[in-house]
Amino acid sequence: MTTSHKATSATFEAVEESLPGTQWQALQRRLWPLYQTWFLSEGDSARPSYMESRRALRQYMPELLPTYERLCELAGGGDMVSRFLSLYCPPPYLSGCTQAVWTGDEPLLVRNYDYSAQRLEAVLLKSCWNGQTVIAMSDALWGVLDGINQSGLAVSLAFGGRLESGKGFGIPLILRYILEFCTSTEEAIEVLQRVPTHMSYNITIVDPSQRFATVYVAPDKLPVVRQVPVATNHQGKVEWPRHAWATATLERESTVQSILADTEETAEGLIAGFLRPPVFNSAYRRGFGTLYTAVYRPVSRQASYLWPQHRWDSSINHFESGVYAVDYMKG
Repeated sequence: MTTSHKATSATFEAVEESLPGTQWQALQRRLWPLYQTWFLSEGDSARPSYMESRRALRQYMPELLPTYERLCELAGGGDMVSRFLSLYCPPPYLSGCTQAVWTGDEPLLVRNYDYSAQRLEAVLLKSCWNGQTVIAMSDALWGVLDGINQSGLAVSLAFGGRLESGKGFGIPLILRYILEFCTSTEEAIEVLQRVPTHMSYNITIVDPSQRFATVYVAPDKLPVVRQVPVATNHQGKVEWPRHAWATATLERESTVQSILADTEETAEGLIAGFLRPPVFNSAYRRGFGTLYTAVYRPVSRQASYLWPQHRWDSSINHFESGVYAVDYMKG
């Protein structure tokens, strides 16, 4: 994560490593200078101490502690990197994003991730850290932007359009926790109701039984669970008009709602809608372009990542490591 928003290309890497080891360690060493800059962007004293961070992790997500300790060890065991990896009270994390659930015969979770290409980790990681296989787009070295687990539970995040911040965890770590230990939408909702987040986010969840929800989480109010299949960057109403206008949150929401309301529409039609404006965003030089479209299929445990001219398919049972470079200005 850097201060520049002008990158217009990215190289995605698919990595399979069941337990944290040399591949994760290489990723950490490569990305740590950028993350360290982000972590210190408000000054070292703005971030909690190691003991406070570890204590919070033990209180709210104790099952993650063995993995956390292993990652800290691989990262060298230093104070700063250990504080960072807790993702407790990190600096602000703002993105765009559109996500929707298709509730036809086979449920789908479709999402566009809108963000700065220069701040994108661009690592698709398949792992089995705690007995359950997970495929997820990585963030903050072990957090999750979106993903699916072997139970068929799929989740994704979108910024909630509110500037308030407070004591809590970065949402990518909470999504990691969900995919590591939850098997159903109900279990995921319980986590989101219990674990505090440091900023406002909209979390969309679906499982193989077609049970879905969008959960509005925030640091200053109780979570709101809604049976709505669409989420963009506001929580029921717009609270940050400038951000809403800049990211077209209402227009994107309305477009996806119209697709879902069309009784003649298909799942493939919904996916195609995510690859067209206004849902697809090309504002790459402003730091909010669509960096990828993800499609998760809970029944078959499949994950697809789409760009206008390319498609990358994976699944819990079939995963191929590799690299894909995308130039966003060329599509």
